[in-house]
Amino acid sequence: MSFLKSTTFNPALALLLLSGPVAGARAAETPLPDAIAAPGETVVVAVQAEGAQVYECKAGADGKLAWAFREPIATLLADGKTVGRHYAGPSWEHSDGSAVVGKAIGNAPGATPNDIPWLKLEITSRRGSGVLTGVTTVQRINTKGGKLEGTCDTAGAFRGAPYSADYVFLRKG
Repeated sequence: MSFLKSTTFNPALALLLLSGPVAGARAAETPLPDAIAAPGETVVVAVQAEGAQVYECKAGADGKLAWAFREPIATLLADGKTVGRHYAGPSWEHSDGSAVVGKAIGNAPGATPNDIPWLKLEITSRRGSGVLTGVTTVQRINTKGGKLEGTCDTAGAFRGAPYSADYVFLRKG
């Protein structure tokens, strides 16, 4: 990926080369709600995630057991190939060794009641050197699934709800 070190770095070209036609095209065509828009930021890379949202059965403030979100576990894909992973933090790790951790600063509803919300996340820490190094914002869009409804009977039990989403990594300027 020597083109990333070039002084004539072209984010649009990087998006096409790194994300492949599916995630990149879908992300570019998606109108974003104001709550998760990132005006003035440039796309670094867009990938698709396939995995699960993991929930734990816990007692709520009222003492009743309910499913509580614990963590995501997903594979990041570009052009049908694995390019990284997404896990608790929330964290995203690219196969080139670069990684970022974010915190949610905006959200919008998914397309259906079964879809987890779309998110805007601000990067709070980073490590390594690679495609994610300069990322300042992550958007989770085009979510499918991931919500877990219903009762749980055993405290400490875990259940995963399959989901997919597009993650768009952006940088300021």
